[in-house]
Amino acid sequence: MAASVNAEIIAIGTEILLGEITDTNSVFIAKLLRDIGVNLYFMTSVGDNEQRIADSIRIAMGRAQVVITCGGLGPTIDDMTRQGVATATDRGLVFHQYLLDAIAERFTGFRAKMTENNKRQAYLPADSTVIENPVGTAPSFIVEHQGSVVISLPGVPREMKFLMNERVIPYLKEKYQLGSGIIKAKVLRTAGIGESLLDSEIGTELLEMANPTVGLAAHAGQVDVRITAKAGDVATADQMIALVEEQIRAKVGKFIFGIDQEEIETVLTRVLRASNLRVALSETGITGLLSERIRKVAGADGVLSAATIYAEPTALQNELDISGELPIRELAEKAATQLTRNANADAGIAVVCRPDMGEQHADSEAGTAIAVYYSGVMRSRVYGFGGQSETAPQWASTWAMSMLWQMLQETLNS
Repeated sequence: MAASVNAEIIAIGTEILLGEITDTNSVFIAKLLRDIGVNLYFMTSVGDNEQRIADSIRIAMGRAQVVITCGGLGPTIDDMTRQGVATATDRGLVFHQYLLDAIAERFTGFRAKMTENNKRQAYLPADSTVIENPVGTAPSFIVEHQGSVVISLPGVPREMKFLMNERVIPYLKEKYQLGSGIIKAKVLRTAGIGESLLDSEIGTELLEMANPTVGLAAHAGQVDVRITAKAGDVATADQMIALVEEQIRAKVGKFIFGIDQEEIETVLTRVLRASNLRVALSETGITGLLSERIRKVAGADGVLSAATIYAEPTALQNELDISGELPIRELAEKAATQLTRNANADAGIAVVCRPDMGEQHADSEAGTAIAVYYSGVMRSRVYGFGGQSETAPQWASTWAMSMLWQMLQETLNS
């Protein structure tokens, strides 16, 4: 297996720091690096400032052989990556007429007028290697400096993805002889268990392994367990992962609903269809994300017997013919039970949210309740956030489906 190679990704653009866009480019690059066995320990975001870009690159070169920058190669005054790389690597910028001619030719093909500021894109750090960009106007480049390489790519996702796949990955494989090593990951998706309890159940012996490594990633209503192996070939990595997966399943298998990209709604729908069961849904004071997620699954029509949405708890109480205000947990439980019977369903899920409540009273008040009724058994839980919380729809819908999935597993597998 080739010697270990470390990389670092630097995403450049003030719009990232302002929260105006999500940096999906770094995620894409990270996955490609993983697949060829390159270690990635740091990902940085920096604004459109020449000195800060240069500082970030210097720091990255101090701890990685490969530094990949993304963004800041356009024609405008705030596109400063070229200058930042030149400053970080102690060199100037050099004008390339053939690059300007290529840019002009592309504009002619677009039947558009090239503005004077596009000339900036024809300046590259001295002694850099040009990365041909046939899908865009921003020339990309590689600078080798004191044992490290800086690879600068455009921020336009379509251009970046093409150049990574067609130019950068082949370059890295050849330069560092990466053909004989890979990093492979497998994700076990769990539901119905919190991150801290899952951590405790898996145990430090597995979580502190060096290769494969085991890590947890909490999301709204579920936790992923990622097993990552570094090996000389795919078969060996698969075998290493399988051994660790077997140990994890022995400890927390009852909480694992899927692998890799599988979603809880897909798995739940599959179980319901296989068992010829139907479910009824009710959502109050919250967007109808629960029913929306299930409806998107192929075959959902065969398992969804009813789906109702109410603007506020009062409207739900009126529909249930309940007088007087009930605690939302009790209201959700009554709704799940009655909904199941009225819809002639096998199971019922009710989510009740206070639509005017956010997260300001999370420690003292119940703002959301989830109730699941199946085979004469009721399970429910409450949360401190209300309908104004941005995470409420995703969190509540995931936990609701997780609760029903667990109840089905316990009943059908007993």
